[in-house]
Amino acid sequence: MAILASLHGINLFPSLPSTPPQNDPTTTTSTLFSPAPPIPIPKYPSPRKSRIPPNNSSKSSKPPSNPALKLPHRQSHYYKPVQDGVISSDGDRAVVLGDSGISYLLPGAPFEFQYSYTETPKAKPLAIREPAFLPFAPPTMPRPWTGKAPLKKSKKNIPLFDSFNPPLPGKRGVKYVEMPGPFPFGKYPKEGKTRGEILGEPLTKSEIKMLIKAHLHDNRQVNLGRDGLTHNMLELVHTHWKRRRVCKVRCKGVPTVDMDNVCRHLEEKTGGKIIHRVGGVVYLFRGRNYNYRTRPQYPVMIWKPATPVYPKLIQEAPEGLTKAEADELRKKGTSLLPICKLGKS
Repeated sequence: MAILASLHGINLFPSLPSTPPQNDPTTTTSTLFSPAPPIPIPKYPSPRKSRIPPNNSSKSSKPPSNPALKLPHRQSHYYKPVQDGVISSDGDRAVVLGDSGISYLLPGAPFEFQYSYTETPKAKPLAIREPAFLPFAPPTMPRPWTGKAPLKKSKKNIPLFDSFNPPLPGKRGVKYVEMPGPFPFGKYPKEGKTRGEILGEPLTKSEIKMLIKAHLHDNRQVNLGRDGLTHNMLELVHTHWKRRRVCKVRCKGVPTVDMDNVCRHLEEKTGGKIIHRVGGVVYLFRGRNYNYRTRPQYPVMIWKPATPVYPKLIQEAPEGLTKAEADELRKKGTSLLPICKLGKS
């Protein structure tokens, strides 16, 4: 204790006052013995003000925003009857209602774009659940809107390549790429623009067997679900073709009811050739002269459009009866004895 008493100016108990407090009537016990905060309270900066300089112009000077950014169709009760023809247009870009349902016209497009090419009912839609808009990026947008800030530029220089100029097999930092072809002996790849030129000569049975063998037990595939062949799957198939000659497509759910329709749209929209099909699994060949750099590039749908209102598949009342009469007959039918019963089989 003598040593501790000799240490002047050192406070061993910072929570207690170093000097006895004076008798001040304004101070209370809680203020005397309240410990100091361990971390200083941060001072947040004031909210940023708008960087846009003040202008005397009206609100109409602001650029019009895409309606897909501010109209969630899931929580709205929008209902608007539509007829055949152009529903909405923005210059050369338009939303059209035709025999195949709602489609989107863009300048220079090879065909009418749709959200799904295989799951459109045969009946024409009666109404739409949201204002008609194009689900693609607006032409004024500098980059496709993804909901996130753009990433920083990578310091690593990734080498570019195509099907005619694949990287060396032993080069580091480059993924495996299958050579173009296969080609008969003495023939080489050629630049093709049309679908027939890209596909080249028909494949032989031995070539088909060789191409399919590597994909039979491989999980690298494109899953085609209840929405059918959607528009964004076209770009997904080309990403598979970038490194492999064959793209494996596995169809599940509703599209498997009409596989002939699915196969026809796959060949027409992607430009490939189906070389093998087992049940719901389809093997899509890219072509002998396929070149990833000269492939047809389609814009990607950034927003999923709402499903239109289609007529009911099952009528509420048969022809010749009103709804009240049909309901009365259904009630009487519940008390009748069944003729037969259906089991699980």
